[in-house]
Amino acid sequence: MSFANTRFFISTDVVLFSIRNERLEVLLVAQTDDLWSLPGGHTALTEDLEASALRHLQVQTGIQNVYLEQLYTFGRPNRDPQQRVVSVAYYALVPSRQLQLRALAQDDELSWFSVRGLPSLALDHDEVVTLANRRLAAKLTYSTIALQFLPELFALSDLQRVYETILGEPLDKRNFRKRILAMDYVEATGELSRQGKHRPARLYRAKHPGKINIIK
Repeated sequence: MSFANTRFFISTDVVLFSIRNERLEVLLVAQTDDLWSLPGGHTALTEDLEASALRHLQVQTGIQNVYLEQLYTFGRPNRDPQQRVVSVAYYALVPSRQLQLRALAQDDELSWFSVRGLPSLALDHDEVVTLANRRLAAKLTYSTIALQFLPELFALSDLQRVYETILGEPLDKRNFRKRILAMDYVEATGELSRQGKHRPARLYRAKHPGKINIIK
C-alpha cells in the first residue's frame, strides 16, 4: 500500500477553562446552530505545536497570556470524516477577571458552557473536554494549579471554592486549610479582605506567583 499521495494534517485544539458563575466552564466556538467545537485548527508546516494552539486561541477568541499545557494526542483514523487529522490537544486556564473576548460579528459565535452541561460537540471534542477536566482535577492533588484561577491576593475560602468547583463536591473547611498551610505554597500578607457584612478574612498570596509547582 502506497502512502505517497496521502494527505495528513496536524491540528491543535484548546480546552479553555475558567471559573464563572461559581462553576467550571469551557469556551466553545459555534459551528452550526446546534453544534460547537473547541478553539483550534491546522498547524502550519513550520509552526511549533504550542504556538499553533496559542495562535488559534487568540485569533478565534481574542484571549492570550494564559497558562497552557499539552494534554493528549487524538489520532483515530476516522475521528474526522472529511480528512485524516491528528489533533494535539491542550488545556488552558484563565481567571474570569482577565476575560476579554474579541469583538464578534455575531454575539453567538462564542459561548461559555458548564463542563457538566455541554452542548453537542464536533468530532471527538467531548472526549477532549472530559480528559482535560479529569487532568485538571487530578492535578489539584499534587500541584499548585488552583492558584491560576485566583487574583494576586486571595482568602483561603476563595481557594477552597476553586477546589470545590473543579472537584464538584464540598470540602471540610478546617481540614482544607490545615492541608493548604502544611503544603507551604501560600503565605499570609497581613492584609484583610473587607467585603460586605462578612467578617474580614486574612489575605494570602502565592509564594511563587505565575509558576505551577509540584507538591511532594
